[in-house]
Formats: sequence, C-alpha cells, structure tokens
Amino acid sequence: MTSTPGTSIEELLLTADRLLSDPSVGATAAGRHRGASLALRTALEIAVDRTLDAAMPGLVGITTRAKMLCLRCYTAATTARRANAVWSHLCLGCHYHQYEIGPTRDQVRAWRAEVVELVQELPHRPGINS
Repeated sequence: MTSTPGTSIEELLLTADRLLSDPSVGATAAGRHRGASLALRTALEIAVDRTLDAAMPGLVGITTRAKMLCLRCYTAATTARRANAVWSHLCLGCHYHQYEIGPTRDQVRAWRAEVVELVQELPHRPGINS
C-alpha cells in the first residue's frame, strides 16, 4: 500500500477531486489525471486492506494483486471482480508510458464513482461471500 499511516480514504477522495477540478494545481492536465488515479488506487487499497484485515489479520506482507484474489472469499464475487477491474484500470492510469495517452478526466471520474461505491460495499467485518 502506498499511503502514509494517517491517510484516510476521505482525504484521498478529496485529493482526487481537487486534482480533477482545480486547474491551478501546478501540473499538466495529464499529470493531474495520473495523480488523481494514484489517490483513488490508494483509497481502494486501504478499503481492501481494511476488509481483509478484519477477516484475516496478517496479510500485510502480501501484494495487492494477491489481496485482490483473496477478496472474493470475504465479499460478494461481483464486488471482488469490480474491485479488481477498477484497481487494474487505476494501476494503468497512474503509470506513465511514453507511447500511451494517459487517462482522460471522464475516465478518472468514472473510476472515482466506482471506488466510492466499492468503499461503501466492502465489509469491515469478517463475513461469508454471497
């Protein structure tokens, strides 16, 4: 996970909003979109960590990819698939590739909406998948 210990999901969502809506931030539009993607990815990773830690403490050392695979055991299969899909998009969106155009504002806004829904849907306590 790429957050500092005190970073909250709400702060990360606000950071993404500011990057998407405030052109006075000292970066190009592409840079703001990548930054917003990184903030959203981190918010989702915190929510996934919180869900898995409540269900099975001790997964701190495994990769986020492995956590996404574990998630389907502790939440609804569709929720786990959606989380994995948006996480994959966000990973691509926050990495610069010279031969690719970065994510658009509309793409990042759609990802943001999906992350907000997932954060609300992911359980905070252990449970059986549905």
